[in-house]
Amino acid sequence: MRKSTKFNYRIYLKFALFLISFVSTSVWAHPHSWVDLQAKVLGENHTLTGFKMQWTFDRMTTAYLFDGEDMSPLHQKETLKKLAKSVIDNMGKSHYFTNVSHEQKPMTFKSVNDEQLTTYKGKAKLTFTLSLEKPYEFHNKLLTLKIFDPTYYVDMSWRSKSDITFATTLKSSCHVQLIKPHPTTAQINRAMTLPIDANPDYQLGQIFTQSVKLNCKPN
Repeated sequence: MRKSTKFNYRIYLKFALFLISFVSTSVWAHPHSWVDLQAKVLGENHTLTGFKMQWTFDRMTTAYLFDGEDMSPLHQKETLKKLAKSVIDNMGKSHYFTNVSHEQKPMTFKSVNDEQLTTYKGKAKLTFTLSLEKPYEFHNKLLTLKIFDPTYYVDMSWRSKSDITFATTLKSSCHVQLIKPHPTTAQINRAMTLPIDANPDYQLGQIFTQSVKLNCKPN
């Protein structure tokens, strides 16, 4: 399992693996990489069809992501396209780190085919569309969205609930809540002291993730 985990994360976590060859692992606590999340909820009236995602990587992760890649003006477009596909393909094995559920029943997504990687002010931005296999009708039912790396190598979080928006056809009938995680002192201490080369703890990510609550009422 650990070998598979390293493969899944190798594109945007290789900088962390590089760092441990220079610094004692005992000083590195989770997380090692940071992603700022933004999403537009897609659908019509009270029906959800998917999400338009924009994930922004921190500068250090971005720098190491591009390390050794041909980012010259002549080849940058091709390089970004290649990296975007690699990241998406790897995340697809982990359900794109995205959990959408109603009453703890998870929903499935179609394969992503519109991934795009761009850069802005020294940060890489990954955009893509997650479409539900089956549209979901709210009927005043609460839906939960969580985006997280199960091992918490990567901190994936929303800066505020304004980073979750709705398509024009949903704005008038939908609302969102952003709920902060509440880890215990013991859980925080474990994350702070877990070396980067330790066996992955697949419970950490869910402990530290935010929850987004979505609800739409028919007009």
